Amino acid sequence: MKINNMIITSQFKGIPIVPKDITFPEIGELRGDFGKEVLAEYNGRVKKDYGDAEALKVLRYSDNVVKGSNPFATVLVNSILPSGLRTSTPADLERALQAGVDLKGTYTDSALVLRSENTSNAYLAKSLADQLRLRGEQKYPVMIPLTELDLVKDGCYDWDLTFKLKDNAQVIHAPILDKSGNFSNEDVDLNTGLPKKLENGNRILYTRESDLSWLCLLGGLGLGSGDDLAYSLEIGRVRVVKTL
Repeated sequence: MKINNMIITSQFKGIPIVPKDITFPEIGELRGDFGKEVLAEYNGRVKKDYGDAEALKVLRYSDNVVKGSNPFATVLVNSILPSGLRTSTPADLERALQAGVDLKGTYTDSALVLRSENTSNAYLAKSLADQLRLRGEQKYPVMIPLTELDLVKDGCYDWDLTFKLKDNAQVIHAPILDKSGNFSNEDVDLNTGLPKKLENGNRILYTRESDLSWLCLLGGLGLGSGDDLAYSLEIGRVRVVKTL
């Protein structure tokens, strides 16, 4: 498939997230030649289309895998993946865990959480809130999977980037994201990737009161959030799903 001026020829190889005799999506990191080609296209887009925005210069290839992640980078990767592939949603990650895929030790950005438009990240929050109002969505908090967003160059903001909802974007009103607490795998709604209740369990949901924050699956398998949307560590991974 041709993407801009580049043809990605290497095949994505993931781990089936249900038994092998069932046809179902696969999930995996950006690895091997496939990871190299995606990263090369990504870096070209960062320079050409986004003015070398610092918030996007967070991915690097090392030890046969692309390392690093933040919501901006994940949205851009999603936009350049070949047909049949996309970045992972909270629901994808939970299904992978239920199927026994080992996701410990790294983190994966999968969504944004919008609670208001008044404090930190107010510029980005107001932009998303305005877009949601036009669609008749005004209940907070709202979870927006990163697959439902496009990235826009915007020199009016500190990171020179904003998010745009896709035309048919699916967002999720999620009151559970106003709370923090423990949950178990059995408490998770596999349609959303979020806990249905917070009572007991060995996993933890960490939320923030900031207006716009990231949501990710943490290395200890908790769900965490934070308001520094450009933040990235080497243990970050952009995970890709092969759809049916």
